Amino acid sequence: MATSAVSAGTIVVEVLNNRNYVDWSVYLRNYLLAQDLWDAVKATDEPPEDEEKEANDPFKARRKKNAMALHTIQISCGPEAFALIRDSNSAKFAWDALAANFKTQALLPSDLPVESATSSNNPGYDESVCEYQPFFNAVRSGDWNKTKELLTLHPNAVRAKIPYSNKTALYIATELEHDKIVEELVQWMLEEDLEIKSSGWTALAVAADRGNIKIVQCMVSKSKKILSIATENNNMTPILLACMSEHWDVVRYLYSVTPLEDLMPDKGPYGAGLVCHSIGVKKFDIAQELINRCPKLVLTKDPFGISPMHALAFLPSLFPSGTRLKFWQQWIYNCIHIEPTHAMSDIHVSVENEEGNRMDPTWSVLGLLQGLISNLLKLLGINRIREMKLIHVQTLEILDRMCEVMTHSDGKEMEDVHEAIFRAVERGIFEFIDRVFQASPNLVWNYNGMRRNAFQFAIECRQEKVYTLIYKLDKRKRSSIANLVDTSKNGMLHVAGMLSPLAKLDNISGAALQMQRELQWFKEVETITFPRSREALNAEVLAPRDVFTKNHKELVKEGERWMKETATSCTFVGALIFTIMFASAFTVPGGINGQTGIPIFLSKKLFMVFIVSDAISLFSSTTSVLMFLGILTSRYAEDDFLKSLPTKMIIGLSTLFFSIAAMMVAFSSALFIMIHQQSWIVIPIIFLATVPITLFIWMQFPLLVEMFISTYGSGIFDRKVKQWT
Repeated sequence: MATSAVSAGTIVVEVLNNRNYVDWSVYLRNYLLAQDLWDAVKATDEPPEDEEKEANDPFKARRKKNAMALHTIQISCGPEAFALIRDSNSAKFAWDALAANFKTQALLPSDLPVESATSSNNPGYDESVCEYQPFFNAVRSGDWNKTKELLTLHPNAVRAKIPYSNKTALYIATELEHDKIVEELVQWMLEEDLEIKSSGWTALAVAADRGNIKIVQCMVSKSKKILSIATENNNMTPILLACMSEHWDVVRYLYSVTPLEDLMPDKGPYGAGLVCHSIGVKKFDIAQELINRCPKLVLTKDPFGISPMHALAFLPSLFPSGTRLKFWQQWIYNCIHIEPTHAMSDIHVSVENEEGNRMDPTWSVLGLLQGLISNLLKLLGINRIREMKLIHVQTLEILDRMCEVMTHSDGKEMEDVHEAIFRAVERGIFEFIDRVFQASPNLVWNYNGMRRNAFQFAIECRQEKVYTLIYKLDKRKRSSIANLVDTSKNGMLHVAGMLSPLAKLDNISGAALQMQRELQWFKEVETITFPRSREALNAEVLAPRDVFTKNHKELVKEGERWMKETATSCTFVGALIFTIMFASAFTVPGGINGQTGIPIFLSKKLFMVFIVSDAISLFSSTTSVLMFLGILTSRYAEDDFLKSLPTKMIIGLSTLFFSIAAMMVAFSSALFIMIHQQSWIVIPIIFLATVPITLFIWMQFPLLVEMFISTYGSGIFDRKVKQWT
């Protein structure tokens, strides 16, 4: 088999074009046969001739044959033919695609047998195409002079279709983006000619999908009716196609010329589709204007069966609850004040100001100061945080408008709201739930397929912020909801006894803290349920605590192993420090006076620093070792993970940190006492002594802080919320 690179000239006489398919295919087929590559094009299911050879690695051999055959076909194609198979990864598909597109063209107009060129033998065949074929060839090549000449002879060619592909000349010119030819063809066409579909698409749909605004404007200026013609395969109008492809210059133009009635619910899902996708890509101006002009779109489903309200429940990033910020970023976020009614204009102003500062070439003192401020803002990410808050404010403004519409809706329209509520609960968008329930309080009684209400589902998904909204209900309603059961007779406390979703557990460091969080959830839900509900049995005859124990057996084992491994490692470090510092207390720097037994450097201040830090390190390491031994000898009951074990770990890690820090201070002071006259070497060594402390803070301090906050912090549940009125 040939493996060296070859040129198209050694394979075929002429690369493939729309006139030479028959000869080209004969040349190429014979070449592929000679190179033993024709099997890759045929792609038969027959076993290979050399079974023993391919048995060793059949997939590799076939992939290699396919790649070589595909390469041979590609280099034998002209530009137009290659464009059809550029993305193909199969030699067979490439061969078949070229045959479907060029075989008929090569036969027309003179080589096609009369008996086959009939509508009965070729269902997609247009009898007038024979005389129009040169016209289509001229359109493909982008030659307007030739196109015009042939169009003058055959005016009806503008509405003729090519067999098999069913493409018109306008469709072909739009696909190939021959702007000049499209403009001229449109002038020759009637308005209804622009409505002709090829493969279910109008030429305007193709132009909108490609984002060619020049062609779009040309067609729309001829006919406004084509704006409302949807594609047959996915029911998309041109404006939706441009929106899905994110060609926003085209979208804004089409929106400006599309009659409002074409976007109304009674005309189809197109207006709702435009709102949904605009929200999804944060183009709130279009979405907000459409909702204000036609409120019913809020609960109208788009071509994919999703309403704008439902779409909002899919996007946590549009809400503050779906954005994670560091503490200093959160402080900046809280300091930024934006009025909802000015959010849209503020978005544009902030971008314009940023661009203006970036392009200002002034070298004045004021200009330099502005540049420094601008760079500082960029460094801190303030502009990004501000734009983020603008998006959040605008989203909440749209949501409030949706809630207004929802309060005046009923029946089937509200079914989509019910689905949106549980979708928002699953994603933890508590702002969505808060506003919807405040607008329509009766929705708190709705339930999903398992007959779990929104708060039970929030417990199942471990969305603490959504669950906290239950405290906005009055006590009577809260108690009633808390004691409802689902289809398996699981109450709210049973659901709390189930294991958290893995995605939520993975956000918590260590199995011990994960177990602690599970216990916190169970204890929290327990406070709002009736005493009898705490002993109620579900369909499996299990009480809530039994459900908790059954579902958390493995997590308890993982938590025990994590605690013991951490304690063992830290015990070794603490014992090592204890040994070193105990020995250092009796081998003081400079030694002792042989006659009096008093340390020689006792009168020096640094010596007292050494003694005190040595003692602190010794006592701290001893305490840490005792704490870690207490962890190793614990019983590891479920409730121990709530406070007992975390407290021991907090004390152990804290005292271990102090012992390491004090040990470094003792070492540095002793070193300075002994060789204080050689500061050029003492100071760098003392600086290096801070490295262990820094490493401990970097690796262990975040865990220590997380454990402390989780155990003694304010908790993840906020009961001090204002009740709904």
